Amino acid sequence: MTVSLPRTAAAGVLATLAALALSACGAAPDTTSTTADGKSAATATSAADFGGLDKLVAAAKKEGTLNAIALPRDWANYGALIDGFQKKYGIKISDENPDGTSQDEINAVTSRKGQDRAPDVLDLGSSFALSAAQQGLLAPYKVQSYDDIPAGQKDTQARWYNDYGGYISIGCDAKRVKTCPTTFADLLKPQYKGQVALNGNPTKSGSAFGGVYAAALASGGSFDDIQPGLDFFAKLKKNGNYTPVESTPATVEKGETPISIDWDYLNAGYADEFKSKGVDWKVTVPSDGQFSQYYSQAINKDAPHPAAARLWQEYLYSAEGQNLWLKGYARPALMTALEKAGTLDKTAAAKLPEVTGTPKFPTEAQQDKAKTVIAVGWAKAVSG
Repeated sequence: MTVSLPRTAAAGVLATLAALALSACGAAPDTTSTTADGKSAATATSAADFGGLDKLVAAAKKEGTLNAIALPRDWANYGALIDGFQKKYGIKISDENPDGTSQDEINAVTSRKGQDRAPDVLDLGSSFALSAAQQGLLAPYKVQSYDDIPAGQKDTQARWYNDYGGYISIGCDAKRVKTCPTTFADLLKPQYKGQVALNGNPTKSGSAFGGVYAAALASGGSFDDIQPGLDFFAKLKKNGNYTPVESTPATVEKGETPISIDWDYLNAGYADEFKSKGVDWKVTVPSDGQFSQYYSQAINKDAPHPAAARLWQEYLYSAEGQNLWLKGYARPALMTALEKAGTLDKTAAAKLPEVTGTPKFPTEAQQDKAKTVIAVGWAKAVSG
């Protein structure tokens, strides 16, 4: 099986091509889909506005296409989700720039406003979803299961809501590393010289942002104080343990990034795929930096396929969609509700990486503050 790069900043030629694509022109979108009362589908705030789910399905099929962006097939089982949606509804999904970052998604929305190539839907790191909402880029829409999404995991205006999440973990190639680290404190040890990598740049990538937050919690910081996380990576850089190579399945296979700080569902998924390639990939959720976070789902306010965009959300928040994320080792936002309803895939749930305690999440204000600190201090922390 071919393993694609995770959703981090692309490099070299790929980055150049992506930047060019963001500025390309396209025809004006066809937003003629209408709701039950004849209004534009772009203003629909629930399936009820279409006259029910069946009529939303009909409107989406009429559009026939969904523009997605930055969805790698091996990221939280997105390949199965894409295939499942296309098979169920006969709607073609165009997934552009699967290796892109959350910031790339936002850039595509703003640069392509009014074009038929604009993204219809977005899957953003939590802090980036907050930024997109603040910029007025997102359409309010309540999926049928909206009330089951925990209050702290959704925007009060329904412009975004969390979809799946996990914990920052440490992945390690046990054949190349004699003793795999299990804590952030371990990562500072001299035997890991040149081996510790992040999945991306924290100023652009949600996973790397989470990695710095976890390091902060492990180093005396808090949700209000991410600076110790920057200081931690500055120490890693100074003692030679940090490598600026962004970790991907390809760099792991080549031995370039034998230790990778990444979401547990990605590291766990890679462990399955690496077995056939002779890589013994161990995954640990560090006890000293237990940071959990969700990604957030949203609809572009100016989506060229507004009905298909809304149907995609309904699919993702159905029991089928949520359990497909679970099979990709990600913890779906509706996990508790599914368990209560008896629709949770218990076999997949039992395979999740082990963690203890109840997860806590930074507030919107805390994430905004953390992003500002990282934007100012990351390059300095790992330069030289």
